[in-house]
Amino acid sequence: MIQHRSGYQTNKELVEAFKRDESRNIGIRLQFEGVGDKDVYNITAPFRDNGELILAGRVEGRTTEWSNVLFFRRQGEVWTPHPDYPVYDLQDPFFTRMNGELIFGGVGLIKDSFDSDRIVSWETRFYRGPDALSLKPFLTGPDRMKDIRLIELSSGEVGVLSRPGGLLGGGPGSVIGFTKVSTLDDITAEIIASAPTFGHQFSPQEWGGANEAHLLGNGFVGVLGHIAEFDGFDRRYRAMTFAINPETSEISPMKIIAMRSNFPAGVAKRPDLADVVFSGGLVRKSGGLADLFVGASDAEAYRIEIEDPFLEYERL
Repeated sequence: MIQHRSGYQTNKELVEAFKRDESRNIGIRLQFEGVGDKDVYNITAPFRDNGELILAGRVEGRTTEWSNVLFFRRQGEVWTPHPDYPVYDLQDPFFTRMNGELIFGGVGLIKDSFDSDRIVSWETRFYRGPDALSLKPFLTGPDRMKDIRLIELSSGEVGVLSRPGGLLGGGPGSVIGFTKVSTLDDITAEIIASAPTFGHQFSPQEWGGANEAHLLGNGFVGVLGHIAEFDGFDRRYRAMTFAINPETSEISPMKIIAMRSNFPAGVAKRPDLADVVFSGGLVRKSGGLADLFVGASDAEAYRIEIEDPFLEYERL
């Protein structure tokens, strides 16, 4: 049973709870080659496609937000672009599997029709197919909404996580919503936009979003996401998790599972992004452990081994 909590959780209290446990590993930076002087960050977790281990990552110059998503394969300790896979004009890739299909997506930027260097909006775009070589577009989310995720539930229905709110479709005031539909074909931008939200999860001055959804052994949805704050100068993003009971839409309290201090010092896209960890994906392993894959400071990608954060939700 999910324990109810009255009132929202703040970054401050979650960080304090996280720091009480000092026995944590330090993450390892992933090495990428074959992209020139561009950065690779906000990666997915690695996954197998046509028998080969690949991951998708956001590839971008240090001084721009116009990016591509490439698929990489590992060669020794280095990840290099896979020559057989397509390139997408997207940011922040993600994937899941449903009913034997690969569901892939990312955030597409929309240019000003009079100034091609100016971003006027964005949208989440979804593709589906038997593998990453055969993906076809099938869904576009609402205008200015990121962090939309889909999951196949134990009932056979599809769970839909949304991220409405914020003054311009992001930042303070953005929250997480959840709804269910019968099939993938039933999802529309209107359904995503109207998904009920989890009230009082975030402080009105803070925000968060879902990055990946896992079906847990008890039928609950384990959400890997982020919680963020902005003090007028610096943005701070932390990796967090919580659980959803899809039958009742009740949620567990959130917990932080990684911060920028859990990774080696590195470069940042801008000084105000130095304290950013953006959850990419999580691979559950035996022995109560998991590998967490993240982007850091909008410039690098890391892996860190942590305690499996979803185990406690499977005991609810």
